[in-house]
Amino acid sequence: MAADSPPDDGQRNLTWHKALDPDELPEGRVKPVSCNDTTVAMTNYDGEYHALDNECPHQGGPLGEGSIENGLLRCPWHGWDFYPDSGETPGEFDDCVTTYPVEVRDDGVYVGFPAEQPRDRTVSDVVAETLVNWGVRQVWGIVGHSNLGLAEALRTEAANGNLTYYGVRHEGAGAFAASAYGKLTGRPAACFSIAGPGATNMLTGLWDANVDRSPTIALTGQVESQVLGTGNFQEVDLEAAYGDVAEFEATVLPDSQPAELATRAAKTAVLERGVSHLIFPDDVQTMDAEGVDPGSPEGRRTPKDIAPPEEKLAEAVDLLERAERPVIVVGHGARFEMDRIVELAERLDCPVLTTFKAKGQIPDSHPLAGGVLGRSGTPIASHFMNESDLLAVFGASFSNHTGIASYKDIVQVDFDQMALGKFHSVDVPVWGEVGVTAAEMLDRLSDDDGDLAAESQRAELADRWAMWREEKATRRGEPAERGVNYATAFDAMTRVVPDDAIIPVDVGNNTYAFGRYFEPENQSVLMSGYLGSIGFAFPAALGAWAATQEPDTPWAGRPVVSVSSDGGFGQYMSEFTTAVKYDMDLTHVLLNDDELGKISKEQRTGGWDVWQTDLVNPGFADFAENCGGLGVAVESDDELDAALKRAIDHDGPALVEVLTDSDPV
Repeated sequence: MAADSPPDDGQRNLTWHKALDPDELPEGRVKPVSCNDTTVAMTNYDGEYHALDNECPHQGGPLGEGSIENGLLRCPWHGWDFYPDSGETPGEFDDCVTTYPVEVRDDGVYVGFPAEQPRDRTVSDVVAETLVNWGVRQVWGIVGHSNLGLAEALRTEAANGNLTYYGVRHEGAGAFAASAYGKLTGRPAACFSIAGPGATNMLTGLWDANVDRSPTIALTGQVESQVLGTGNFQEVDLEAAYGDVAEFEATVLPDSQPAELATRAAKTAVLERGVSHLIFPDDVQTMDAEGVDPGSPEGRRTPKDIAPPEEKLAEAVDLLERAERPVIVVGHGARFEMDRIVELAERLDCPVLTTFKAKGQIPDSHPLAGGVLGRSGTPIASHFMNESDLLAVFGASFSNHTGIASYKDIVQVDFDQMALGKFHSVDVPVWGEVGVTAAEMLDRLSDDDGDLAAESQRAELADRWAMWREEKATRRGEPAERGVNYATAFDAMTRVVPDDAIIPVDVGNNTYAFGRYFEPENQSVLMSGYLGSIGFAFPAALGAWAATQEPDTPWAGRPVVSVSSDGGFGQYMSEFTTAVKYDMDLTHVLLNDDELGKISKEQRTGGWDVWQTDLVNPGFADFAENCGGLGVAVESDDELDAALKRAIDHDGPALVEVLTDSDPV
């Protein structure tokens, strides 16, 4: 509560805030009180009220939590003493505390503050502005004691409408959210933590970003620069801890160039499609940076439309023209260039198969779609790969999970030279941007159908799809051990989930079943690919939803429907409260088998005893309701469609708990 300043000249320019009600603070007591943006230590001693700055000049101890001893205000941390009326110290010490004018009025005790002055420009401001200039629009993290200076800079940018900050319950969830945002958009998001445990909590999500080539920037606090290397409280050697996960990292020191370091971090994340890491000692965050301009991408990057080398392009086109049964395989690295790749497939009249990470990049309803390859795939895809005489692979890394046949003739296209022939040699490695290269191949293929050896595989594709759909119908008819079987659950999702939804998928039995049974149209699928981290899906849903809030983008307004098992959701289930806090309109489908079903199956298959895979779960639908969202429980097939529709139509976070068995078939 504020009041006008009294008329005497000494206090004319003060703004007065009510700190205490009458008789609220007993004689001889101390209390911390927030007045506007300032916390003061209020004292009542010898019949007089006084207000001191709450921060002890020694090590920042909270004076408002101290006590009055022998007429002196004693800091609760280290026992430093101050006179309540003057803020001075006894003896010859000169570490004094700022005091504020106090007035006792009929309705309470008021404290006067000088007119607020503009905040000094800091190193953190320079960094935050630089990241914004490089396109960072989302920051995920937890504000804490060793990142407050940087937090203030992020708050300022958020208040100016330049970025959006999301406070999470666990730093690992923030890192996964940022990674998922980068996978979906190709643009960097940032995750944010304190020193020590906050920073180490982010590592799993950052490794997910690293191995899946998602542009992500980690911003971590650190102990003060003067005690670096001394083993101080919460000091971790963060450069060492992040050394392998980060493509670029640096500690921002007192003599650093903050704009240049932030530019390097953003540029590396964007161009290398990886992780950057900036470390901020507590004292450096608030250092003066008046007159320091932020960095920007102007003059620091060029269009990345890399044309392939002529020799390799000619070799690739020659193989494509001579192949009788060519097959195109696309990975997640081709996600932004599918129009050109589909054009190429239509010219060759050949199947397009996807890796699991690339599921949904071509609709299963397209006459040339062949589904997913590998362990989470369909027999359609494996058939056409086995019967092919040439594989044209775009933006895929040849993971053993995918199982792309190394013995086939292979043309591989990728922007990353290290990805070419990563695990084994290929016949024609082509370095170039996927879209540019696909367009060049299409332009160079003969316009005369008689010059192409490829035979049409459309009719065969249709036959194979008919066979697989008949098999899926048979599996849906098989009784589940309890609740709903996986084939039925994902058949319902195929019918109900909007065609433009973004679908983050977790690791586990739900993963395999989703790959086999869900038939995408134009949905975007996100997953933890190379890391294969359980718990990914729900934090990823947060990051995906954040992308949908950005106007004038391809993701604006799209629905988000994530999928996990009980084991995966349990790792970050507290983040459902984050979804409620920010009123995120998303739906989570949770397949609950009360165990780590994938591991149980592996134990049985390997001849091991099934051991320690059972789980004790809450009622997840009830949990969602308790958090303030919508929770719907499903125990039978006939409840499923209505439950999914209700959740997706709900305005806000919703969870559909589907009881199921532990074997996806």
